[in-house]
Amino acid sequence: MAREKSGQPDFGALSTHFRARDVVAVALMGSYARGDAGRFSDVDLVRFYAEGVGNGGAETHFLDGFFIVVSDVRPAQVEEWFYKPDQASATIAGLRSARPLWDPQAFFTNIQKRARVFSWGAEMQARADAWASSQMVGWIEEAQKGLAGLRSSHEGRLLNARFGLSWGLVNVMRVQRGVLISGDNGTYPEVIQNIGPGSRWAALSRLAFGMDGAGSLTSQVTAGLRLYIHTAELLAGILKPDDKRLVNEVVRRITAELPGEPNLAAGM
Repeated sequence: MAREKSGQPDFGALSTHFRARDVVAVALMGSYARGDAGRFSDVDLVRFYAEGVGNGGAETHFLDGFFIVVSDVRPAQVEEWFYKPDQASATIAGLRSARPLWDPQAFFTNIQKRARVFSWGAEMQARADAWASSQMVGWIEEAQKGLAGLRSSHEGRLLNARFGLSWGLVNVMRVQRGVLISGDNGTYPEVIQNIGPGSRWAALSRLAFGMDGAGSLTSQVTAGLRLYIHTAELLAGILKPDDKRLVNEVVRRITAELPGEPNLAAGM
């Protein structure tokens, strides 16, 4: 595989190199498709199959100075992109900006057309609300670990809690708000833009990630626990009754352990 004169990968040669039996289309996605790739960007190739079930998986290759991530996608996965809210939020914008590299039967072109006319309607929002409700229950375990870790200064519990109380809650809001992210790197800033850069949620999330003065692990987890409470408040109207009972109980526990309000301007 040779580089193009621009220094970019030769995408035509890549498409030919990675073509495989039963593949009906190859598309370029990610930063190279969007035009914002940098020195350390991977090349994201997606191979589409017209038949087959299950997750095809992904493999990473190194060719001519580039890391190439090749993902295999089956028809059932494509349908999930348009039906499941967490999948739609993560993939629709990427499909819209993708570049078909080899598409003799317009297989990918038709998928891309569906993405470009995709609308986040009432049915999708109902599924997003149900997904977010169940996720809030799912992250209770990390909230409990955070509380236990703060009491015992247990680094393992605190590290587990920090992930769920930062990225976990970002993804809850990403899906519930129907944010169609441009890519992985756009997840946090695009969710914050949707919720509001000056919002309490944004301030707490920055502390939970250690971005605004919360340098210690305990401070980040403390902010994450407060973020869980605030997220529960924002989602109170969409939580399923059984889920709400569980979420309210962990909120009660967090509130009992962390009395008072933080000074968000000064950190924690």
